[in-house]
Amino acid sequence: MMKLIQVRATTLDWRTTWRNQKTAMRLRTPMMIVKDPMMIMKMILKDPVTILKDLVIILKDPVMILKDPVNIEGSGDDIEGSSDDIEGSSDDIEGSGDDIEGSSDDIEGSDSDNYGSQLAEGQRREPNDDKGGPSGDSIRRQKSISRGPSSHFESIDTSDEEDARNTVGNIPMEWYQDYPHIGYDIDGKKIYKPAKGDELDKFLSKMDDPNFWRTVTDKFTGKDIVLTDEEVSIIEKIQRSEYVGSGDPYEPYTDYFTHETMKHPLTNKPPTKRSFVPSKWERKKVMKIVRAIRNGWIVSKPGPAKPRVYDLWKETDKPEIRKHRTYIPAPKLKLPGHEESYNPPLEYLPTEQEIQKWKEADPEDREQNFLPQRFNSLREVPAYAGFVKERFDRCLDLYLCPRKIKHRVNIDDPSVLLPKLPSPNELKPFPTEQAIIYKGHTGMVRCVSVDSSGQWLASGSDDGTVRLWEVDTGYCLRVMQVGGTCHSLAFNPNSQLSILAVAVNSKVYLLNHRCGDHLIGNATDMAISTAASDARSDEEEGPSKVSVVWSLEEEEEEKEGRKICLTHSKPVKQVTWHHKGDYFATVMPEGGNSSVHIHQLTKWRTQNPFNKSKGLIQKVLFHPTKPLLFVATQRYVRIYNLVKLELIKKLMSGVKWISSMDVHPQGDNVITGSYDKRLTWFDSELSVRPYTVIRNHKKAIRQVCFHKRYPLLASVSDDGTAMLFHGMVYNDLLQNPLIVPLKILRGHKMVDTFGILDCVFHPTQPWLITTGADSTVRLYT
Repeated sequence: MMKLIQVRATTLDWRTTWRNQKTAMRLRTPMMIVKDPMMIMKMILKDPVTILKDLVIILKDPVMILKDPVNIEGSGDDIEGSSDDIEGSSDDIEGSGDDIEGSSDDIEGSDSDNYGSQLAEGQRREPNDDKGGPSGDSIRRQKSISRGPSSHFESIDTSDEEDARNTVGNIPMEWYQDYPHIGYDIDGKKIYKPAKGDELDKFLSKMDDPNFWRTVTDKFTGKDIVLTDEEVSIIEKIQRSEYVGSGDPYEPYTDYFTHETMKHPLTNKPPTKRSFVPSKWERKKVMKIVRAIRNGWIVSKPGPAKPRVYDLWKETDKPEIRKHRTYIPAPKLKLPGHEESYNPPLEYLPTEQEIQKWKEADPEDREQNFLPQRFNSLREVPAYAGFVKERFDRCLDLYLCPRKIKHRVNIDDPSVLLPKLPSPNELKPFPTEQAIIYKGHTGMVRCVSVDSSGQWLASGSDDGTVRLWEVDTGYCLRVMQVGGTCHSLAFNPNSQLSILAVAVNSKVYLLNHRCGDHLIGNATDMAISTAASDARSDEEEGPSKVSVVWSLEEEEEEKEGRKICLTHSKPVKQVTWHHKGDYFATVMPEGGNSSVHIHQLTKWRTQNPFNKSKGLIQKVLFHPTKPLLFVATQRYVRIYNLVKLELIKKLMSGVKWISSMDVHPQGDNVITGSYDKRLTWFDSELSVRPYTVIRNHKKAIRQVCFHKRYPLLASVSDDGTAMLFHGMVYNDLLQNPLIVPLKILRGHKMVDTFGILDCVFHPTQPWLITTGADSTVRLYT
């Protein structure tokens, strides 16, 4: 019993002394609260109850603490003794009387020997002060040892810290970089940084001190520590990735649990229930991680970026062809309806006329393969006569009919399918409204042309007249009788000649319209007479092999302005000039091999460029800058070189019947209109097939044309509308042309399914001139 009391007293004294030591250390220097707040926060987190008690003592008598903080150590026994745990245990011990005190004396006596030996050892370790005596730390240690058993536990630290340990805790030491001290010791005093020499001193010590290479600096105290041979060997082993521990690393493996399967298990314990049930705590932990991932608290690190490789020659429009065969399900049969019922409603039963019509019709034209009938009960329904034949046809369809997978595209926003085009307001100027109506013709106005200056306008009609108009005012200058339907007319592009070519039935008249300067009109008459005299002298040498006859008009016809007449064998449908004004071409669709003729004005000569006609020729045009001739047949556009006399390219339009054609001012792009309501754009440098096909008109397209200066093109149709497009052609061959719809112009009235018959752009202004079956010519600006 006595030994038990001694042990309990010793244990109680150790616990009380340890708590008093912590309290005395904290209360010994209350100014640390201000100087080192991080250490105070760490203490509060570790032992908040004790710190709160210490703060209560500080608030009760702060003056006493500041005056004599060392004496607080002695009062720590009373402070901690007031706690409930220590107070309860002390009552039991004090209740034992003098025996306990006696036992405590024995314990104290037995411990004093240990204290003396430890004191002697401590004095050997402690350094002396400058006067040769023990330092202040040694004296304080002696005082603490002399105070008895409680002082014994105060002097011996159970932790692995050194005597001059730094109590700042596990914090970055860079925080004390700008301070003269490096932390605080167990007594709350500053640990000043040791004096460090400059780089020169460091170099000298490196040269003189043989242990410099094994000297390291303690970051908590700033002192230099010389590593022992054992520590150096451990570091070298770590660098060589060798075994560091003591003993042989290659000892033989002891097989404590044999790898052989035993007959009887080591334990016959039945499996627990939790081995079959999923763990609740693992589920909670997984859900916690999942919630963190969803909320973005846990972000996975992206892996290394893989190089992106592109196939430059891959055709993105075509779907990928799989190498292996894919099963394609057969199409399902149509579900039966009310008409296949044995007792259908009355509205599904056919009448006598419908039955007779169904019997007379061919099997392919019948909507149904049977006639609905009505029976009173299902037992009265006879066998279906066409059952075997329908099953056989179904089997043939599944066996012979090819099937193809159609990929369905799910698009949420249909506007994504529309091409991104610029706004029409950004592409101005272009004609937007009707400005002038030229009235005077009594029949359909089939053709129109504007001279190179843009001041005069000529129109031909079915009433047998050609009218000359002033573009800006709409005033009719002259009315010339041509004696038939005017199918085509064109001004000479040479500004020094006032010649208008008019195709009337099988004749082509060259008129001197005398609009504008009279000097130009007189020079035109002189040039025509000179060319006629030269042509007569050439005819005497040898007659021409071409069936076209050149002749001068008589005086009565000259009054109408007609100067030269070219008589053809068939009706002429088109007249077009070369850009220099000396050559012009005529087209006779019914002429066969002589459908196209090229005429020279200055020499009165005509030549047939083709010995054999390939198709029914509709239109011909000269290239704006090169010696090329564009010939449009019903389905193709052929490009010929007039110098080499060879075919260069054949453009395939894909339409049924080409009605009109025009060439871009740069010469590389061609547009055609067709009677099947299609406008096709060709890029002759890119492909022989259309670059784009536009289907905007509701009826046949009669004429298409380019503007010579602005990126505009127009098409007119029998539906009474004229459509304007922005057609920009870039000099960069890698950039495709830009085609943007701009405006739909209306105004002409339809007469006998005919609408607008011809159109032409003003040579200098963004204006469009159209002619229609309503006997009017309209100007849109």
